[in-house]
Amino acid sequence: MSDGMSIDFGGSAGDATPAASAHGAGGPPQHSSLLILGSGPAGLTAAIYAARAQLSPRVLGGYAPGGQLMLTSEVENFPGFPEGIDGPELMTQMRKQAERFGAVMVDQDVDRVDFTVRPFQVTSAGREYTADAVIVATGASAIWLGLESETRLRGRGVSSCATCDGFFFKGQEVAVIGGGDTAFEEALFLTRFATKVHLIHRRDTFRASRIMVERARAHPLIEIHVNREVIEVTGDASTEALVLRDTVGGGTERLAVGGLFVAIGHRPNTALLGGAIPTDENGYLKLEGDGTTASAIDGVFIAGDVHDHRYRQAVTAAGDGCRAAIDAERWLAEHAASAR
Repeated sequence: MSDGMSIDFGGSAGDATPAASAHGAGGPPQHSSLLILGSGPAGLTAAIYAARAQLSPRVLGGYAPGGQLMLTSEVENFPGFPEGIDGPELMTQMRKQAERFGAVMVDQDVDRVDFTVRPFQVTSAGREYTADAVIVATGASAIWLGLESETRLRGRGVSSCATCDGFFFKGQEVAVIGGGDTAFEEALFLTRFATKVHLIHRRDTFRASRIMVERARAHPLIEIHVNREVIEVTGDASTEALVLRDTVGGGTERLAVGGLFVAIGHRPNTALLGGAIPTDENGYLKLEGDGTTASAIDGVFIAGDVHDHRYRQAVTAAGDGCRAAIDAERWLAEHAASAR
């Protein structure tokens, strides 16, 4: 079956070299034609496409590989799984698929990069890696409240994505935390499923646009709680209630909900780049190509949530990974031809 890639070098499962894992530190730099930073849906899809193109990509996936889907209990909107699939299982299958075609997985964090030299240099756990081309697919991380109970119940009623998980709370009361447009958008979206949506904000003014605030206030299923902050999420096997603190008066109250959606922002994972690639006003990497995934650095490509602050879906990240792999493959082919 065709995977839609415009250039296929004819590799098959039988031709593939089994993947290896690189461990340890020191020694001479390990060179790859293509290095992929990140192992979420974007990074692993890029690895699948690049490996099938016989680029032998190396994936620096981090000590906690798999991206944000590792925190998702069930995914129902990724094509091909009519009964749904657990987030960690989906990432495991994507990794196996990449390894089947010869991608090399390195479960270590990236310490620093140097894109000013050729080949590009990346340091991870004290070991140097070099590459002719790089795909940056390091994703973005949700900003959480920092509560122990929130962490314990993440994936069991606590979420950072209404689009991903809202359906699971059909017929329940839920809460959204935040005061920006994203929080109001999530609250309005959740009214499709929930019997009531509580929007909680620690102040009495909002960063959200006036029209979003007015829509929420006018919606019969949304109740807005101002000057309140969540100090605890209660429940054993799943979320049962929130403990709210009055930020003005100091008292506390209990709010029974089956789900909590934290919508206080996302942080793109770009610190490891040390400012090597330009970012927008929100810190997301900027694409420079004309409809491609190219960055401002020739030979460095970008995929997934590290640049996409609009959609933030597994399927769009995977599509980005596909595009970046094709762009990188074509770039490598063009530069190999010009070097001859």
